[in-house]
Amino acid sequence: MVKKNGKVLGVLGGMGPAAAAEFLRLLAVYAPAETDQEHPTVIMLGDTDLPDRSAAMLGNGADPGPQMRDDFEKLITWGADVLCAPCNSAHYFIEQFAAELTAPLINITDVTLAEAAKLSTQGAWLLGTQGTLRSGLYQKKAAERGFALYDPLPLAGEWAEQSLRYIKSGNFTLAGERLRQAAELLWRENDVPLVLACTELPLAYGAAQLPDQRAVSSLAALARACLRELYTCE
Repeated sequence: MVKKNGKVLGVLGGMGPAAAAEFLRLLAVYAPAETDQEHPTVIMLGDTDLPDRSAAMLGNGADPGPQMRDDFEKLITWGADVLCAPCNSAHYFIEQFAAELTAPLINITDVTLAEAAKLSTQGAWLLGTQGTLRSGLYQKKAAERGFALYDPLPLAGEWAEQSLRYIKSGNFTLAGERLRQAAELLWRENDVPLVLACTELPLAYGAAQLPDQRAVSSLAALARACLRELYTCE
């Protein structure tokens, strides 16, 4: 029997709001629960005032790291036993202080790459913000695993960036159209799955009605990993 273990999940959201809301939905969908009481206890801090992560990574904005750390400390004070942040770019900054937090943090890049490696032995295309792509955040960890990650063709990367911006502004139709264009261009070049390494991109992928088995959602990977920490088998 699988039962929740009493741990409280602390979620740092707001990066962006639609992605954080989808993350909470996935927690509810994937949880091994039939009643309210069987679902995990979750505390979310939706800090939309955090500076733009990608801009900071490219040297064009303020460092969001100190504010993120303060937010995690608030979540711990409020009772969180396990932490997460449904934002890939944020982990460039989070990894600089995660070891100093007094509660463990589930790293979205690690769990996403683990699922990608299970899905494909031939590697995968990497899609995300320009900050995430240029930082090498995913590429370094993939190389350590011996997993091939391919940077997108310039036009496909541009379309993916446009797609995630459309999600942030609430235009799911255009987001889906742009991501479909990017995906089809990449698959013509190399027919391997996509790693959706920005948490807006799974929303765009869904809007595009593309096949689930041809992409790895960082949002879904994080939700599943969090639930593994919140439930035990008896």
